[in-house]
Amino acid sequence: MNSAMPYSRREMLSRSGLGFGSIGLASVLQQTGLLQSTVANAAGGTLNPLAPKHPHFPAKAKRVIHLFMNGGPSHVDTFDPKPALDKYHGQELPFNLPTERKTGAAFRSPFRFRKYGESGIEVSELFEHTAQHIDDIAVIRSMQADVPNHEPSLLLMNCGEPRLVRPSFGSWMTYGLGSENQDLPGFIAMCPGGYPIQESQNWQAGFLPGVYQGTYIDTKSTEIEKLVENIRNPHLSVKQQRRQLDLLQELNRRHQQQRPGDAQLEARIQSFELSFRMQRDAEEAFDVSREPKHILDAYGPGTQARQILIARRLIERGVRFVQVWHGEGQPWDNHDDIEVNHRRLAKQCDQAIGALLTDLKQSGLLEETLVIWGGEFGRTPTVELPKTGSNAGKINGRDHNHHGFTMWLAGGGVRGGYVHGATDEFGFKAVEHPVHVHDLHATLLKLLGFDHERFTYRYAGRDFRLTDVHGKVVQELIA
Repeated sequence: MNSAMPYSRREMLSRSGLGFGSIGLASVLQQTGLLQSTVANAAGGTLNPLAPKHPHFPAKAKRVIHLFMNGGPSHVDTFDPKPALDKYHGQELPFNLPTERKTGAAFRSPFRFRKYGESGIEVSELFEHTAQHIDDIAVIRSMQADVPNHEPSLLLMNCGEPRLVRPSFGSWMTYGLGSENQDLPGFIAMCPGGYPIQESQNWQAGFLPGVYQGTYIDTKSTEIEKLVENIRNPHLSVKQQRRQLDLLQELNRRHQQQRPGDAQLEARIQSFELSFRMQRDAEEAFDVSREPKHILDAYGPGTQARQILIARRLIERGVRFVQVWHGEGQPWDNHDDIEVNHRRLAKQCDQAIGALLTDLKQSGLLEETLVIWGGEFGRTPTVELPKTGSNAGKINGRDHNHHGFTMWLAGGGVRGGYVHGATDEFGFKAVEHPVHVHDLHATLLKLLGFDHERFTYRYAGRDFRLTDVHGKVVQELIA
C-alpha cells in the first residue's frame, strides 16, 4: 500500500458506509456550535471558523452595511454646507490650498441645502430621502485620510493600510464575530459591472485565513447564475454532489490530521461546504422579486436600488458584513460636470438609502445594524482647472481632497442627530475634532464590541490589528 494514501481499498470500503452518516452528523453539530475541533485554529477554536463568536464586551452593533460611494463624493455638495463659497465664488481664496493639482477659484455648490429633523442638520437637496432620517444619523464633517490618490485611500479606508497587504475591515469583523448564517458567506462585497480600483484587495483577507475574505457579487446581473458563478451544477444532482463532497470532506479531514493548524486547508474545506449550501439559500436571498410591490416602489428602480435592497435581505439572513459599492471604476470622481454627475449619482441611490433606513428602523434591525456612508476622500472647494483629456476646457468640477471630508453613520449604537467636527469656512481642511480613518475604524470596532488595541492576529512574529499602531475611539459618536 502506498504510505501517502489515507486508506487502503479494503479500509475505504469498510469505512464508507458509516463514515458518510458521521460526516452528516458532524455538519449539524458544527452549525449548532456543539462540536469542538481537536485542532484549535486562530479564529477561536471551533471546527467551523465562521461559527458565531463573542466579542470582547457586549456589542451595540452585530452587523454592518457599508455604502461605499466610490471615487470621492463632494462633502461641500452633500452634507457640509459652506456659505462662504457663495461669497467667494469665482475669486481666489485668501489662502493657498496644498492640493494634488493646482486648482482655481472658489466654486460654490450648485445644490440647495436645508435643515431637516428635530436636530436641524443641513443636508443637500441631493439626499433629501436620506435626510428624512437625519435624527438617526451621526454626520462626521472632519474626516481625514493620508493622501489625495484613489489607490492608497481606498486601501486605507477598507484595510487600514494604504500600501501593504492587510485584511479588510469586513474580514476582521468576520474573523472576530463569525457568521449568523452558515449557508451564506459572512462577508459579501457587491459592485455592479466589475471590480473597483484595487479590485479584490478592497475585501481581501490578507494574512487572515482565506475563509474570511469577502465574496464578490456583480449585481449588474439579475439572473442568479450570473450573480453567483457556478451556483448550480448542470451535470450532477444535489444528492450526487453531496456524496462527492462527503468523500472529499473525509479525505481532507484525514489529510488535515497530519497537518494540524493549517488555516488554508481549513478555509478550503469550509469553502466547499459553503458553496454547496449556497445552492439552496443564495437564490432566495438575492431574488428581490419576492419582495412586495410597495417595497420595490419604495426603493426605486435601477441597479443601485436593487443592490441596496439585497443588502437588507442579506443582513436579515444573518450575513455579518455587506459592502455596497456604487459602481465600478470611480463614478463619484467628478473632476468636471459635477452638477450633472453628482445629481445623477445621488438619484441612483438616495431613495433606496432612505428606504433602507426606514425598513431597518421599522423591523428593529437598525438598533443592531451599523450603516456607514462615504467614499475614500472628499473634493476641493475650488474648481478643477481644465487640462488635456476628458475634462479639457471644462471648469465645473472639483479635485481630490483628503484634508477634510464627510462620512456618516447610522444605527448600531450611533448617536443620531449629531454633527461631529468641522472643516474650515470653505470646506478644505478639518479644523475641529479631526477624525482620521484609523480613529473611525477604532470607533466602529468599539460599536461591534472590540477593543481595537486588543483585537489582534499574530502573523510573522507580530500582533497585527486593523488600526496598526494608531487610532482612538471617538466617544462622542456613540450613544
